[in-house]
Amino acid sequence: QVQLVESGGGLVQTGGSLRLSCAASTRTFSNYAMGWFRQAPGKEREFVGGISWSGGTTYYTDSVKGRFTISRDNAKNTVYLQMNSLKPEDTAVYYCAADWLKADAVRVRESFYGYWGQGTQVTVSS
Repeated sequence: QVQLVESGGGLVQTGGSLRLSCAASTRTFSNYAMGWFRQAPGKEREFVGGISWSGGTTYYTDSVKGRFTISRDNAKNTVYLQMNSLKPEDTAVYYCAADWLKADAVRVRESFYGYWGQGTQVTVSS
């Protein structure tokens, strides 16, 4: 069982930055690729980006490329989502999720992610 706890959400103005953290309670954190997803009001949850177990591969959805960066610290069992140049359309609940995947790859589909955090709200004001 893996527990994931996100933190770092909040209210920020357009153009601002936030860094989300996701702490995992597992001794096998390095066996998991990690993904970030988000769900805006009235919309389906969508993939934002992910990072492979080693950190060697990252992948982002087009709308956040160049603005968001995912990193991880396997020694601290933590993955991060650095969000810069935030826009009102980035407003959503952000979730981290864990995918048991030892390959140096990132998968997009939600069904691959067996563990999810409770989510953290990010609100970008215009």
